[in-house]
Amino acid sequence: MTYDHFFASALARLHSERRYRVFADLERIAGRFPHAIWHSPDGTRPVVIWCSNDYLGMGQHPKVIGAMVETATRMGAGAGGTRNISGTNHPLVELERELADLHGKEAALVFTSGYVSNETGIATIAKLLPNCLILSDAWNHNSMIEGVHRAGVEKKIWCHNDVSHLEDLLAAAAPDRPKLIVFEALYSMDGDVAPVNRICDLAERYGAMTYIDEVHSAGMYGPAGAGIAAREGVLDRIDVVEGTLAKAFGCLGGYIAGSADVIDAVRSYAPGFIFTTALPPAICAAATAAIRHLKTSQWERDRHQDRAARVKGVLNAAGLPVMPSETHIVPVMVGDPVKCKEASDLLLAEHGIYVQPINYPTVPRGTERLRITPTPYHDDVLIDALAEALIDISGRLGLPLRHRALAAE
Repeated sequence: MTYDHFFASALARLHSERRYRVFADLERIAGRFPHAIWHSPDGTRPVVIWCSNDYLGMGQHPKVIGAMVETATRMGAGAGGTRNISGTNHPLVELERELADLHGKEAALVFTSGYVSNETGIATIAKLLPNCLILSDAWNHNSMIEGVHRAGVEKKIWCHNDVSHLEDLLAAAAPDRPKLIVFEALYSMDGDVAPVNRICDLAERYGAMTYIDEVHSAGMYGPAGAGIAAREGVLDRIDVVEGTLAKAFGCLGGYIAGSADVIDAVRSYAPGFIFTTALPPAICAAATAAIRHLKTSQWERDRHQDRAARVKGVLNAAGLPVMPSETHIVPVMVGDPVKCKEASDLLLAEHGIYVQPINYPTVPRGTERLRITPTPYHDDVLIDALAEALIDISGRLGLPLRHRALAAE
């Protein structure tokens, strides 16, 4: 029996639904970000990256690179094993202490990625709570959805950011039943923020634990970059903070922070932590350098917000269909998977601008978009060039402009 035709059919379905993903072969240039080299089928070409999750450009910061190089030279490349089998290197221990301090928690635990920290953290915490009920926001990231699924406990999905619906679900549960509310601080496709104060109010009223995903906000908002919960003054009311080292901190890895008992329990029971190799020392040292820098430097955050505001202003003035966002996420609505992919391809091939298309299942069908993420290093010239390119592409693909007359001026 041959099996390849099953996989070929699965791929054909993706192509027919315009959901097949093509990866751009990019080579970032340290010291010149967001400029990069695109290894295209026709050779190498310079491009400007407009969709990086290295939101603050910390992946190129001299302190971060220096810490990585020095540690790799001193300790080698790999971790050498799982955390239990020789992999608990000292830079990793220091990183966990730094993360716990950042979020004002007793302890922190580092995983190999933000995806794993959610999938493993949520599942393990819920399994350790007898007869746990998970209440999950409808727009939670796939990693959280998988964590909820792997927990194998009862779940209720509450309408996105709808605290009235959340309260109805909490009120319907037995008062003495363990409950875990899982939600994101900042939702990365629309750029909206959770009502964290009201969620904490409900958690306290109905005796629930809170688990907040700060992946797209840690390092970028709040005092010292501690995130949205810190900005809103509720960090001490959050039981578990989850985050990543791969976005604002420019490195790799994920983590959770919480009470000493919660973190120790996850450390002791989570398969996704126990049975995988630890992060290498050089990665840990680089991440620690990024966190320490952003704890004391406000320039990156202020400049980042300034750049995001200017991008929104310029694109809105051009009549482009920018979705409203109070954060650094700048989504431009397309609403069609084919045109979204075509827009991305034309921007890259003809304008040297890389913005990947966001299609289903990342966003609902009919809401396909270009997700633009400015950084502190996108200057006015680059922003104006982006606007001109988007106007050109919109006209050629027949995408609607809100103010076509203004855009033509």
